[in-house]
Amino acid sequence: MEDSSIVQLYWDRNDQAIEVTDAKYGRYCKSIAKNILNNEEDAEECVNDTYLNAWNAMPTHWPEQLATFLGKITRNLSFNRYRHDHTQKRGRGEIALVLDELTDCISDVDNVEQVIDRQELIKVINSFVKSLPTDKRNIFVRRYWYADSVSDIARDYGRLQGTISKTLERTRKQLKEYLTERGFEI
Repeated sequence: MEDSSIVQLYWDRNDQAIEVTDAKYGRYCKSIAKNILNNEEDAEECVNDTYLNAWNAMPTHWPEQLATFLGKITRNLSFNRYRHDHTQKRGRGEIALVLDELTDCISDVDNVEQVIDRQELIKVINSFVKSLPTDKRNIFVRRYWYADSVSDIARDYGRLQGTISKTLERTRKQLKEYLTERGFEI
């Protein structure tokens, strides 16, 4: 079924929307949640919550790209769940590594100026990612958006883990420089 037809089912408040969404995007959403949470049951729960959030969001929002819309909801729910589950201790999943790798590039201090600048930061990061060569962009997105492990990325690209790690390290360094050049304090 086409995405526009699925979205129309949501707008029509047709219960079939969730079944069709699960059939088309369930594995995609679950892989995002599982990469972040490293737990099958929690991932399932986040995917179900994704459908509920999509159901609640659709009457006022018509997403242009349903996969991206669902992926973003799943990712945000999974990160929230991860933070909740690991408030005392960081845990041993990929997400702890992903967050540690990015701490040198992006500060997590939450003052008023940074809240205001958040949209600008998002635009600049998106611009940076779009400027990367396709392979580097895909590796970067798989690691830092989908939280894929370095070993999975290396396997899928037919490269050594060390090569992927070095590519990610260089790309993070480029991102840091890119952000600094544009006036963001790191």
